Amino acid sequence: MIELDGVPELIDPVMVAAFEGWNDAGDAASAAVAHLDREWKGEVFAALDAEDYYDFQVNRPTVWLDGGVRKITWPTTRLSVVRIADANGKGKPRDLVLVRGIEPSMRWRSFCNEILGFAHELGVEMLVVLGALLGDTPHTRPVPVSGVTSDPDLARTMDLEETRYEGPTGIVGILQEACTHAGVPAVSLWAAVPHYVSQPPNPKATLALLNRLEDLLDLRIPLGELSEDARAWQLGVDQLAAEDSEVAEYVQSLEEARDTADLPEASGEAIAREFERYLRRRDPQAGPGLATEGGVADGRDGSYLRDTASGRTRPPKPAAKEPKDAKDSKDPKEPKSPNGEPGSPVESMGPEAAEPEAEKPDTKGTSDDRVDGRADDSED
Repeated sequence: MIELDGVPELIDPVMVAAFEGWNDAGDAASAAVAHLDREWKGEVFAALDAEDYYDFQVNRPTVWLDGGVRKITWPTTRLSVVRIADANGKGKPRDLVLVRGIEPSMRWRSFCNEILGFAHELGVEMLVVLGALLGDTPHTRPVPVSGVTSDPDLARTMDLEETRYEGPTGIVGILQEACTHAGVPAVSLWAAVPHYVSQPPNPKATLALLNRLEDLLDLRIPLGELSEDARAWQLGVDQLAAEDSEVAEYVQSLEEARDTADLPEASGEAIAREFERYLRRRDPQAGPGLATEGGVADGRDGSYLRDTASGRTRPPKPAAKEPKDAKDSKDPKEPKSPNGEPGSPVESMGPEAAEPEAEKPDTKGTSDDRVDGRADDSED
């Protein structure tokens, strides 16, 4: 019996989950949920019984001192709730239920049923599971993040891919399938982490997952120092690659393969989404059709510039002040994703890699202006 004493009635709650282990390359997914919990000061209201789900020889408990008193922290999965006072910049509050833990060692079906029990009691409207996989992707390009679901209706309404993966899976795949049988809408967001630099942390992949979550849930997520951490991470990997000619050559081959596979420009719809994200961060009251210092944000203006100092996008200057050759840029086209079928690039990323059908981001620009995990969709 699940008891939720002390938990207030939630507003449009969405459950966001991530699990350390097989589904969490570079700790990117678990770090994303930890960032949400830290920025919005989540309050833990429940923890699953570690005895039921974990092998303590695989995930050992830790001992620590609290004022001279020895205490033990057991590996488990904890649930916390955060209230976002202004979720989308329009004064509307919303609640997130954050699930963060370690992939269980046993009794996966019971584990998923317990998570879904909490979701039912809290009135959760949708569950979003974050994951990260190793892939043949260069660190100098935007992190590919794919969104997949088993629900055809959800795929159509939220511009997601229907999963067609067959093969070994982790707790993310099991939980999503459990949601399907329980009638709970569920989405998985997957970030591809370069396999040649897989050690955690990977703030660039974490940032890319948070950006995609923003778009999916129409949220404004405070990023804190994450953008600077992502920039520092990429510069560090650049230096390491430059010191090894074989690694540098390999990275170049990945860049060429990515640039050849991806379309050179993003679609006008993608540009509109990126511009709306900028407006949410810059002016909570601004929205499509409202005037800004860069013109009118009507979702049709296909050119905007990158602010290299902050790593964020910014609107263009008024047309009258732009150089004439700036008008020669063309409307970009939508990037495509691999099909995830045997023999495709996704399959070579690892045992879980084919599960999400990775959405290919735009690849234009240099490594210096791509550390936020998003494509710079414009041409200077």
